[in-house]
Amino acid sequence: MDERIDLLRKYNPWKGKGLEIGYERSLYMERIAAYIGNRLVKVLVGQRRSGKSYILRQVAMKLIERGVNAENILFINRELTAFDFLQTYKDLEELIHLYLDSLKPQGRIYLFIDEVQDIEGWEKVINSYSQDYTAEYELFITGSNSQMLSGELSTLLSGRYVEFTVYPLSYQEYASFRKLPLGKQSYMAYMQDGAFPELLNLSGKEIKRNYISALKDTVLLKDVIRRYTIKDVRLLEDLFAYLVNNASNLLSIHNITNYFKSKGRKTSYETVATYIGYIEETFLAHRAERYNIRGKETISGAYKYYMNDLSFKNYLYSGVGYGIGYLLENLVYLELVRGGYQVYVGSIKDKEVDFVAMKNDRTIYIQSTYILADEQTVEREYAPLEAIADNYEKIVVSLDDLSLPLRDGIKHIQAWNLSEIIAQYG
Repeated sequence: MDERIDLLRKYNPWKGKGLEIGYERSLYMERIAAYIGNRLVKVLVGQRRSGKSYILRQVAMKLIERGVNAENILFINRELTAFDFLQTYKDLEELIHLYLDSLKPQGRIYLFIDEVQDIEGWEKVINSYSQDYTAEYELFITGSNSQMLSGELSTLLSGRYVEFTVYPLSYQEYASFRKLPLGKQSYMAYMQDGAFPELLNLSGKEIKRNYISALKDTVLLKDVIRRYTIKDVRLLEDLFAYLVNNASNLLSIHNITNYFKSKGRKTSYETVATYIGYIEETFLAHRAERYNIRGKETISGAYKYYMNDLSFKNYLYSGVGYGIGYLLENLVYLELVRGGYQVYVGSIKDKEVDFVAMKNDRTIYIQSTYILADEQTVEREYAPLEAIADNYEKIVVSLDDLSLPLRDGIKHIQAWNLSEIIAQYG
């Protein structure tokens, strides 16, 4: 008997075996559920260890609960070393045919392929099965590169896919996972810890630091260094550290390049821009462009970078200090993009608005600050919002114990209540 079918039996929910599903990510499950039952390829993208595999398994088990025959589900996790033999799309095609010939499933077949980008030419198989009208196939795939749907596959599928970006745990998920009441204390714990699901099962700062260090190395090695044949690995790592330590600050590629040159490093604007682009593609960091609120256009040249999770700062680069306000700003950014908003750094006259968040016909202007300690701080944080002439929502987010009353149409929201505001209107 082919050993590969035994391998598939080990990692699939056949014969009532089930799959480990971990903590249920209901936000993503609800979004994906709306698209189940059609031929659209469901694509989950996000950084490694953000929870994509668990979400796939949760979807598979939900299908079984709803009456789908478990043998109509094929689950392949390319990240497991057991599947290292899947080097090209031909290997993947052979494995799928082996499954079909061995189990002979009847009716709709659900194909789940985790970390599919590690298979050379994978898009050929995905495109083929998504268009095969001689049988019913529904495909779910994950990948750890934001560009996996650019180029050929995007052209081939031409609108026949739906994409979901998976982030580490939100504050509400973190509190639920750890069984903590919502409020300032648990929010501060969230801010000073990390939000990767597996991280929360670990105890002790050193163990967590080792986990995050290994995660960082894995992402840089598998998703950047091997994929793009990086020549200056040390520069790549140092650029990542630089972004972590300067998160929430206004930066430019020109200034970053000059900084490294001042330290005696031989590099160029093009190299720095390319390497930072790779870091963004793997979801380690996110870039927010500047936006002219009055002119309603983006401003080139300078950006802010936000980390995909604060654990990189908390466990790897904690020696470089910056205030709680910067950490809060990073979390507010993540809450917005997790809610499906396009997020910019606002500029109006000579003032900066931390965030301009847009989704459909909704726009929110947001200022974030540690604490509104005195009248001077209140004036500083409210002034940029007061300078905006339109009537879109304006919010100040902080970690104050009490909420301030409405002021000139500007709401004050405690950080742990922000998600409720963001989720309004869908």
